[in-house]
Amino acid sequence: MPDRRHITALFRVLLAGVVLTTIHYTDNYLYFEEYPQPGSLQRWHVYAAWLLLTAAGVVGYALYERGLVAPAYVCLVVYSYTGLSSLGHYLYGPWAEFSVKQHAFILVDGLTGSAVIAFVVWSALTRRRRDSTRALGGIA
Repeated sequence: MPDRRHITALFRVLLAGVVLTTIHYTDNYLYFEEYPQPGSLQRWHVYAAWLLLTAAGVVGYALYERGLVAPAYVCLVVYSYTGLSSLGHYLYGPWAEFSVKQHAFILVDGLTGSAVIAFVVWSALTRRRRDSTRALGGIA
C-alpha cells in the first residue's frame, strides 16, 4: 500500500490539476475561436477531452489509494495529457497570436501535467527504493 504522504501528495497534485485545467478548458470552450488550434477540432471536443481525461485522473487516484499502483500510474499518465496537451496550442499559431491570459492558462496547464508525471516518477522511484530495502532485510 502507498504510504499516506504519497496519497496526500497525489491528492494535492490532482486537485491543482483539476482546478487549473477546468479554468483553461472552460476558457478554451467559451472563447474557442480565439485559440489557434487544428481546423478539425470542434468546441465540444474541448469539453469531452477534459471530461474523459479528468475521469482517468480520478480513477488513477482511486487505484493508487487502494494500492494498485501499476494501473494507477497508467491512468495518471493518461490524465497528465490534460495539462500537457495544452502546450499543443503553440503548434497552431505564433506566440504573438496568444493573449497574456491564454499564455498563462497554457503554461500553467503544462506545469500541472508535468507535475503529474513528476509524481508518478517520484512515487515509482521511492517505492522501488523501499522495496529494495525490504528485500535486503532493512539493510540499505
